[in-house]
Amino acid sequence: MRLLFLFLDGVGLGANDPGINPFAMVEMPHLQGLLGGDRLLLDAIPSVEAGDPTRFASLQTERATLLALDASLGVEGLPQSATGQATLLTGVNVPAAIGYHYGPKPNQAVAEFLRNGNLFTTLRRSGRSAALVNAYPPGYFAAIESGRRLFSAIPLAVSSAGLPLKTSQDLLAGMALSADFTGQGWRDRLGLPETPVLSPYQAGERLADLAREVDLAFFEFWLSDYAGHSQDLESARTLLTSLDQVLAGLLAAWDDEEGLILLTSDHGNLEDLSTRRHTPNPVPALLIGGRTHRNAFSANAFTANAFTASLRDLTGVTPAILNFLEAGI
Repeated sequence: MRLLFLFLDGVGLGANDPGINPFAMVEMPHLQGLLGGDRLLLDAIPSVEAGDPTRFASLQTERATLLALDASLGVEGLPQSATGQATLLTGVNVPAAIGYHYGPKPNQAVAEFLRNGNLFTTLRRSGRSAALVNAYPPGYFAAIESGRRLFSAIPLAVSSAGLPLKTSQDLLAGMALSADFTGQGWRDRLGLPETPVLSPYQAGERLADLAREVDLAFFEFWLSDYAGHSQDLESARTLLTSLDQVLAGLLAAWDDEEGLILLTSDHGNLEDLSTRRHTPNPVPALLIGGRTHRNAFSANAFTANAFTASLRDLTGVTPAILNFLEAGI
């Protein structure tokens, strides 16, 4: 069994308010179909206890399970990218350990948690395969090497595990995807006209293909966080429409018998365009697959329930992934 980790930076579960929340306004038929007609909103998930908005059950449909995860982790202030992503990738409550939320790039304290062991490191040591399937352009590597740019948490975790970051050559060979999924941004913004361009649907199909090559495939979609900071509703509309088409291709190509897709985030942002800042909202944990199988008595039946049993906040994600892969279900 395999797992595809689709990381959407800066996506929280917000209010059903089309005036500030693009998830409440933009039609995303494939995501909404996956959720049984619901949108990716906080009120899609029932509260466990009436009057306690911090505790939630899960929304379960034929193919998916949606939970709300606490991203604040008991630490005062707004969640930030470096500590949130480090927590997702280590299972350690990093902001609590250092006493504050921090980002966007890891400082020395956060970087130490990632260098001392993370999801990718653990999988390599156990003999399992993993890959970050984002491609990075030549200018990125030049900036890192010169010291003009620092690794963000995810590529730092990958490189600390001794795994290579994918390059433009991998993108040309069809072995990686650009940050915008399609490659159009590499042509338009980076001036790389040789970049192959996919439709969003084709990019979703490609993502499913890449995930079949390893036990854990990870894709980082950071444009969602940028759209939140820009507070541009039209840009957010375009982004979410494209993302829904990526999901369409991914869902069509993905066989739930082969494994699970996990979509989650590090903090809220895009769901509230009334502010440029991050939000204290919980983040979604959307698990695709593991609910309906051809053989209900097979070993991989009910994997969604097993996977989500201990998910309450960001610290539960890495343990859930490792338990799933180690169980071989």
